Amino acid sequence: MTAAPAVVAATSEGDSRALVIRKLRKEYRPGVPVLKDIDLAIPGRGMTAVIGPSGTGKSTLIRCINRLVEPTAGEILFRGQDLAKLSGLALRQARRRIGMVFQEYNLVERLTVMENLLCGRLGYVAAWRAWLRRFPRGDVERAFELLDAVGLSGFATRRADALSGGQRQRVGIARAIMQQPDILLADEPTSSLDPKTSVEIMELMAQLAGERDIPVIVNIHNVDLARRFAARIVGMTDGAVVYDGPPGGLTDAHLKRIYGGESWLE
Repeated sequence: MTAAPAVVAATSEGDSRALVIRKLRKEYRPGVPVLKDIDLAIPGRGMTAVIGPSGTGKSTLIRCINRLVEPTAGEILFRGQDLAKLSGLALRQARRRIGMVFQEYNLVERLTVMENLLCGRLGYVAAWRAWLRRFPRGDVERAFELLDAVGLSGFATRRADALSGGQRQRVGIARAIMQQPDILLADEPTSSLDPKTSVEIMELMAQLAGERDIPVIVNIHNVDLARRFAARIVGMTDGAVVYDGPPGGLTDAHLKRIYGGESWLE
Protein backbone atom coordinates (compact mmCIF):
# COMPACT_ATOMS: atom_id res chain seq x y z
CA MET A 1 0.00 0.00 0.00
CA THR A 2 1.79 3.13 -1.19
CA ALA A 3 0.79 6.78 -1.40
CA ALA A 4 -0.35 7.23 -4.99
CA PRO A 5 0.21 10.62 -6.66
CA ALA A 6 -3.56 11.27 -6.56
CA VAL A 7 -3.54 10.83 -2.78
CA VAL A 8 -0.55 13.13 -2.47
CA ALA A 9 -2.30 15.80 -4.52
CA ALA A 10 -5.53 15.50 -2.54
CA THR A 11 -3.76 15.80 0.81
CA SER A 12 -1.78 18.81 -0.40
CA GLU A 13 -4.91 20.62 -1.55
CA GLY A 14 -6.86 19.87 1.63
CA ASP A 15 -4.12 20.77 4.12
CA SER A 16 -2.02 23.87 3.60
CA ARG A 17 0.43 22.66 6.26
CA ALA A 18 0.96 19.22 4.73
CA LEU A 19 4.43 18.04 3.77
CA VAL A 20 4.21 16.58 0.27
CA ILE A 21 6.96 14.38 -1.14
CA ARG A 22 6.95 13.51 -4.83
CA LYS A 23 9.26 11.04 -6.56
CA LEU A 24 11.97 11.47 -3.93
CA ARG A 25 15.08 9.56 -4.86
CA LYS A 26 18.43 9.32 -3.12
CA GLU A 27 21.53 7.58 -4.45
CA TYR A 28 24.73 7.61 -2.43
CA ARG A 29 26.27 5.67 -5.31
CA PRO A 30 25.10 6.24 -8.90
CA GLY A 31 22.52 3.69 -9.93
CA VAL A 32 22.06 2.31 -6.39
CA PRO A 33 19.02 4.08 -4.90
CA VAL A 34 18.45 4.15 -1.15
CA LEU A 35 15.11 5.90 -1.68
CA LYS A 36 13.17 4.74 -4.72
CA ASP A 37 10.89 7.52 -5.99
CA ILE A 38 8.97 7.99 -2.72
CA ASP A 39 5.49 9.58 -2.87
CA LEU A 40 4.08 10.68 0.50
CA ALA A 41 1.82 13.34 1.95
CA ILE A 42 2.28 13.96 5.68
CA PRO A 43 -0.67 15.76 7.35
CA GLY A 44 -0.08 19.11 9.00
CA ARG A 45 -0.98 17.80 12.45
CA GLY A 46 -0.43 14.76 14.64
CA MET A 47 2.39 12.23 14.68
CA THR A 48 3.47 10.08 11.73
CA ALA A 49 5.79 7.15 12.47
CA VAL A 50 8.12 5.69 9.85
CA ILE A 51 9.02 2.07 10.55
CA GLY A 52 11.14 -0.52 8.78
CA PRO A 53 14.34 -2.56 9.10
CA SER A 54 17.77 -0.99 9.40
CA GLY A 55 19.20 0.15 6.09
CA THR A 56 15.84 0.62 4.40
CA GLY A 57 16.11 4.40 4.05
CA LYS A 58 14.13 5.70 7.05
CA SER A 59 16.86 8.02 8.32
CA THR A 60 17.71 9.09 4.80
CA LEU A 61 14.08 10.08 4.26
CA ILE A 62 14.00 12.15 7.46
CA ARG A 63 17.32 13.81 6.66
CA CYS A 64 16.36 14.63 3.08
CA ILE A 65 13.46 16.69 4.41
CA ASN A 66 15.73 19.12 6.26
CA ARG A 67 18.54 18.69 3.72
CA LEU A 68 21.07 17.14 6.06
CA VAL A 69 21.16 14.68 3.15
CA GLU A 70 20.92 16.01 -0.40
CA PRO A 71 18.18 14.36 -2.50
CA THR A 72 19.21 13.01 -5.89
CA ALA A 73 15.83 13.84 -7.44
CA GLY A 74 12.25 14.69 -6.53
CA GLU A 75 10.29 17.35 -4.69
CA ILE A 76 9.75 18.09 -0.98
CA LEU A 77 6.93 20.62 -0.83
CA PHE A 78 6.27 22.45 2.43
CA ARG A 79 4.75 25.82 3.20
CA GLY A 80 4.72 26.84 -0.44
CA GLN A 81 8.37 25.93 -1.10
CA ASP A 82 10.21 23.01 -2.64
CA LEU A 83 12.77 22.30 0.08
CA ALA A 84 14.78 20.15 -2.31
CA LYS A 85 15.60 23.17 -4.47
CA LEU A 86 16.49 25.72 -1.80
CA SER A 87 20.01 26.99 -1.20
CA GLY A 88 21.83 29.73 0.66
CA LEU A 89 19.72 32.11 2.74
CA ALA A 90 16.43 30.55 1.65
CA LEU A 91 17.57 27.14 2.88
CA ARG A 92 18.81 28.54 6.19
CA GLN A 93 15.50 30.32 6.74
CA ALA A 94 13.55 27.14 5.97
CA ARG A 95 15.72 25.00 8.24
CA ARG A 96 15.18 27.20 11.27
CA ARG A 97 11.48 26.27 11.13
CA ILE A 98 12.23 22.53 10.98
CA GLY A 99 12.93 21.13 14.45
CA MET A 100 15.13 18.03 14.71
CA VAL A 101 15.53 15.48 17.51
CA PHE A 102 18.54 13.21 17.03
CA GLN A 103 19.28 9.62 18.02
CA GLU A 104 22.52 10.61 19.77
CA TYR A 105 21.08 13.87 21.15
CA ASN A 106 23.53 16.14 19.26
CA LEU A 107 24.02 18.44 22.24
CA VAL A 108 27.06 20.66 22.77
CA GLU A 109 28.54 18.68 25.66
CA ARG A 110 30.59 21.48 27.20
CA LEU A 111 27.63 23.89 27.32
CA THR A 112 24.99 24.06 30.02
CA VAL A 113 21.45 22.83 29.56
CA MET A 114 20.20 26.42 29.23
CA GLU A 115 22.85 27.25 26.63
CA ASN A 116 21.91 24.17 24.63
CA LEU A 117 18.25 25.20 24.66
CA LEU A 118 19.10 28.69 23.48
CA CYS A 119 20.95 27.15 20.53
CA GLY A 120 17.46 26.59 19.18
CA ARG A 121 17.23 30.36 18.64
CA LEU A 122 20.51 30.79 16.76
CA GLY A 123 18.68 31.17 13.45
CA TYR A 124 16.72 34.13 14.80
CA VAL A 125 19.28 36.30 16.58
CA ALA A 126 22.16 38.41 15.36
CA ALA A 127 25.56 36.69 15.28
CA TRP A 128 27.02 39.06 17.89
CA ARG A 129 24.20 38.23 20.32
CA ALA A 130 24.82 34.51 19.90
CA TRP A 131 28.59 34.99 20.33
CA LEU A 132 28.12 36.97 23.55
CA ARG A 133 25.22 34.73 24.62
CA ARG A 134 22.95 37.73 24.93
CA PHE A 135 19.60 36.32 23.93
CA PRO A 136 16.38 38.33 24.15
CA ARG A 137 14.58 38.13 27.49
CA GLY A 138 11.60 36.46 25.82
CA ASP A 139 13.81 33.61 24.57
CA VAL A 140 15.32 33.07 28.01
CA GLU A 141 11.88 33.04 29.64
CA ARG A 142 10.61 30.55 27.06
CA ALA A 143 13.64 28.34 27.69
CA PHE A 144 12.91 28.24 31.43
CA GLU A 145 9.27 27.37 30.70
CA LEU A 146 10.36 24.50 28.45
CA LEU A 147 12.83 23.21 31.03
CA ASP A 148 9.95 22.99 33.46
CA ALA A 149 7.76 21.30 30.83
CA VAL A 150 10.36 18.57 30.19
CA GLY A 151 10.99 18.00 33.90
CA LEU A 152 14.42 19.64 34.09
CA SER A 153 13.62 22.89 35.90
CA GLY A 154 16.58 22.49 38.25
CA PHE A 155 19.11 21.67 35.54
CA ALA A 156 19.60 25.02 33.76
CA THR A 157 23.25 25.38 34.80
CA ARG A 158 24.16 21.68 34.58
CA ARG A 159 26.59 20.78 31.78
CA ALA A 160 25.16 18.55 29.09
CA ASP A 161 27.87 15.94 29.57
CA ALA A 162 26.70 15.43 33.17
CA LEU A 163 23.21 14.27 32.11
CA SER A 164 21.79 10.79 31.65
CA GLY A 165 20.62 9.65 28.22
CA GLY A 166 16.98 10.32 29.01
CA GLN A 167 17.78 13.78 30.34
CA ARG A 168 19.84 14.59 27.25
CA GLN A 169 16.96 13.62 24.99
CA ARG A 170 14.61 15.83 27.00
CA VAL A 171 17.01 18.71 26.37
CA GLY A 172 17.10 17.79 22.68
CA ILE A 173 13.31 17.90 22.47
CA ALA A 174 13.14 21.21 24.34
CA ARG A 175 15.81 22.70 22.05
CA ALA A 176 13.84 21.66 18.96
CA ILE A 177 10.65 23.19 20.38
CA MET A 178 12.60 26.39 21.13
CA GLN A 179 12.85 26.90 17.38
CA GLN A 180 9.06 27.30 17.28
CA PRO A 181 9.12 24.95 14.31
CA ASP A 182 6.46 24.36 11.68
CA ILE A 183 7.34 20.66 11.75
CA LEU A 184 9.32 18.39 14.08
CA LEU A 185 11.50 15.55 12.78
CA ALA A 186 12.81 12.84 15.10
CA ASP A 187 15.43 10.33 13.94
CA GLU A 188 15.35 7.25 16.20
CA PRO A 189 14.86 9.33 19.37
CA THR A 190 14.48 6.28 21.65
CA SER A 191 17.00 3.79 20.26
CA SER A 192 19.64 4.57 22.92
CA LEU A 193 17.16 4.48 25.80
CA ASP A 194 15.69 1.82 28.06
CA PRO A 195 12.01 0.83 27.54
CA LYS A 196 10.58 2.97 30.38
CA THR A 197 12.51 6.07 29.31
CA SER A 198 11.56 5.43 25.69
CA VAL A 199 7.87 5.63 26.56
CA GLU A 200 8.44 8.81 28.59
CA ILE A 201 10.30 10.45 25.71
CA MET A 202 7.57 9.57 23.20
CA GLU A 203 4.90 10.84 25.59
CA LEU A 204 6.81 14.07 26.10
CA MET A 205 7.36 14.66 22.40
CA ALA A 206 3.73 13.92 21.58
CA GLN A 207 2.50 16.17 24.39
CA LEU A 208 4.70 19.20 23.65
CA ALA A 209 4.11 19.03 19.90
CA GLY A 210 0.40 18.40 20.35
CA GLU A 211 -0.05 21.38 22.67
CA ARG A 212 1.62 23.59 20.06
CA ASP A 213 -0.08 21.92 17.07
CA ILE A 214 3.27 20.93 15.53
CA PRO A 215 3.20 17.91 13.17
CA VAL A 216 5.79 15.25 14.00
CA ILE A 217 7.53 12.71 11.77
CA VAL A 218 9.41 10.12 13.79
CA ASN A 219 11.65 7.37 12.43
CA ILE A 220 11.41 4.52 14.94
CA HIS A 221 12.26 0.83 15.20
CA ASN A 222 9.82 -0.01 17.99
CA VAL A 223 6.54 -0.98 16.33
CA ASP A 224 4.64 -0.99 19.63
CA LEU A 225 5.65 2.61 20.33
CA ALA A 226 4.70 3.58 16.77
CA ARG A 227 1.26 2.03 17.19
CA ARG A 228 0.77 3.64 20.60
CA PHE A 229 1.70 7.22 19.74
CA ALA A 230 1.31 7.74 15.99
CA ALA A 231 -1.93 8.58 14.21
CA ARG A 232 -0.40 7.27 11.02
CA ILE A 233 2.28 4.73 10.16
CA VAL A 234 4.47 4.59 7.08
CA GLY A 235 6.15 1.22 6.60
CA MET A 236 9.28 1.06 4.44
CA THR A 237 11.38 -1.75 3.09
CA ASP A 238 14.20 -1.70 0.57
CA GLY A 239 13.83 2.04 -0.04
CA ALA A 240 10.12 1.95 -0.86
CA VAL A 241 6.85 2.60 1.00
CA VAL A 242 4.85 -0.62 1.39
CA TYR A 243 2.34 0.52 4.02
CA ASP A 244 0.77 3.93 4.59
CA GLY A 245 -2.20 4.06 6.91
CA PRO A 246 -3.56 4.04 10.47
CA PRO A 247 -2.01 1.92 13.24
CA GLY A 248 -5.13 -0.20 13.41
CA GLY A 249 -4.70 -1.25 9.80
CA LEU A 250 -1.15 -2.49 10.29
CA THR A 251 -1.46 -6.27 10.29
CA ASP A 252 1.04 -9.07 10.81
CA ALA A 253 0.95 -9.58 7.04
CA HIS A 254 2.09 -5.99 6.55
CA LEU A 255 4.82 -6.41 9.16
CA LYS A 256 6.08 -9.57 7.50
CA ARG A 257 6.32 -7.68 4.23
CA ILE A 258 8.09 -4.74 5.89
CA TYR A 259 10.57 -6.74 7.97
CA GLY A 260 10.71 -10.00 6.05
CA GLY A 261 9.93 -13.46 7.43
CA GLU A 262 7.93 -14.38 10.49
CA SER A 263 10.48 -15.16 13.22
CA TRP A 264 10.65 -11.57 14.51
CA LEU A 265 6.90 -11.69 15.31
CA GLU A 266 7.29 -14.59 17.75
